[in-house]
Amino acid sequence: MSDAAQPTAAEVRAAAEAVKTALDRHLSAVERRSGEEDPAVYDAFNELAAAAEAYDELLYDRYDEVTPFEIPGEDTLPPYTGPEEPSALSVLIRRDYAVAEPQRLMAQARRVEAADEEAPGTEASGTVHGALGLLFGEFEPDEIASRHKEFGLEEGDSTLWVTAADESAEPGEWLEAPFEQVDPQRVVCRFDVSAVFDEEFDDDIDGDDEDIDDGDAENGDADLAELDEDLDTDLDEDGEPARLEADR
Repeated sequence: MSDAAQPTAAEVRAAAEAVKTALDRHLSAVERRSGEEDPAVYDAFNELAAAAEAYDELLYDRYDEVTPFEIPGEDTLPPYTGPEEPSALSVLIRRDYAVAEPQRLMAQARRVEAADEEAPGTEASGTVHGALGLLFGEFEPDEIASRHKEFGLEEGDSTLWVTAADESAEPGEWLEAPFEQVDPQRVVCRFDVSAVFDEEFDDDIDGDDEDIDDGDAENGDADLAELDEDLDTDLDEDGEPARLEADR
């Protein structure tokens, strides 16, 4: 960073004072809290986190120094303020995928086209985006999630939010922007899946791996080889997994 872009010493000092003020406000809110999910405590916490993060950045930019504080990420929901007895709910789901094997994806789409007697003359399966449209139009999202490898997809992060409402939405009311007006304070519960959690788990058990002796490792390699042979028998003549029959 150039000297011209560096914050001044006065700016760093002002940021430190802001942390002190936010710290006092947070303590006062905690002392006056009205319950376990007091919104005032939540707001004061966020103000303190923002002030501490700003100070940490300015301190580093000016003096190449850091604070000993770790600012927690947004991995928790704000206090619930929705109806105690919801009469309606919305389930919001996001699943990310990487197109790991485009050829496998398009091969599966061609099979869908071949089985559809009313399919248009043009082959949508000839492109990745066309193949995706065919497969997601043919199969339910849950089925694609359970068979993603068969479709040449690789799972990324996913999340599911259950939100409460006072009444059901009118038909077509939110279709133009389905995820635009989500109120985090009306989320009853959420479930997240991410490789980040797997990495944290792997870090916890790394020390245990050292206890595995060479004999156990060799036995494990043999089991994997036997499993690979079993999987090979399920491939069709094109070298692709045979399609599973699913009730629809």
